[in-house]
Amino acid sequence: MQVATWLLRAGLSVVFLYAAISSLMHPLEWVGFLPDFLTKIIAATTLLKIFAVYELALALLLLTGKFLRYCALISAITLAGIVIVNPSQLITTFRDIGLAFMALALFFIAS
Repeated sequence: MQVATWLLRAGLSVVFLYAAISSLMHPLEWVGFLPDFLTKIIAATTLLKIFAVYELALALLLLTGKFLRYCALISAITLAGIVIVNPSQLITTFRDIGLAFMALALFFIAS
């Protein structure tokens, strides 16, 4: 079970790290995934930076294994939220459904 846990942690971490770094380096490619109701309150580029920091923190916590069950659950909620607020982007976000289930699996197997 330890190998499975490590693989799930590593896989989810890579996803969050990539998304965070890429969104900071190429923000115009990512702002379209932000929900309209939030970009009306906070500037899209600012919101993107905030979310990137959130993703970096989540990735680092997953890698270290600290607060693993909480991080796994937060990861699942985050990934499901991305799918829910972007129904028109399902051609891209459908992958997040599988990732959300990976995060849920990690939540249930983490001690």
